[in-house]
Amino acid sequence: MSLGDHLRELRYRVVFSLVWIIIGTIVVAIFYSQVYLFLAQPWLQARDIISQTNPEISTQMVLSGVTAPLTLAMKICGVGGLVLASPIWLYQVWAFIVPALLAKEKRWAIIFLAVALPLFLAGVAVGYLILPQGISVLMAFTPQSVPITNLIEIDKFLELMLQLMLVFGLGFLMPVVVVGANFVGVLKAQQLKKARLYVIFGTFVFGAAATPSTDPFSMLALAIPMSLLFLAAEAVCHVNDKRKAKRLADEVAASS
Repeated sequence: MSLGDHLRELRYRVVFSLVWIIIGTIVVAIFYSQVYLFLAQPWLQARDIISQTNPEISTQMVLSGVTAPLTLAMKICGVGGLVLASPIWLYQVWAFIVPALLAKEKRWAIIFLAVALPLFLAGVAVGYLILPQGISVLMAFTPQSVPITNLIEIDKFLELMLQLMLVFGLGFLMPVVVVGANFVGVLKAQQLKKARLYVIFGTFVFGAAATPSTDPFSMLALAIPMSLLFLAAEAVCHVNDKRKAKRLADEVAASS
């Protein structure tokens, strides 16, 4: 294809994706109340935990500003539309890239995508599920010597929640990167074995630095699964290196 044909194809796929993102945004707007309740559920659960463990702590969810409700609705609908339309625009990206790949590259890319997507979604789900406990831990630091009401701005809370879910999703992709580097010959299983303690220590440092809530519960909830996933990835790399060594030995034996 000529450069002009590539640009026309890119324009078509971008416009097609935007149309479906707009449709997804409209769908989210129709079910806005249900989506809002789903996003606010971690806060409602955290409030119940706080009322049981620290009943003296007063909390209240607020919106600050006249335009804040409209801005919040636009953000939720926009992000929701992007998520709903993700299978379509991800396919458009894939369809635009695929012609440039070789048959073997396409096969490996499909395998890694099939593994990466469930891991990313699992990380997002873990980030969503641990958020109530993380909020309750942070709220427990409220001084109790004088009456204080914690005013939680809902837009900032949703921003924090999305950041936490994204960090967990990306963190859970680490084994895919490690295994991919091993399969293309960049990393050896023995190198991973030597660096194991440093990597596990690094996951805890990453968990402490990357989680926007900064509470120890969120750090452990990210660092422990990442460490276990790294160990699983290391095991896969050992199996792959043994398979490569056996195949190389068979080729040498056959040639001799």
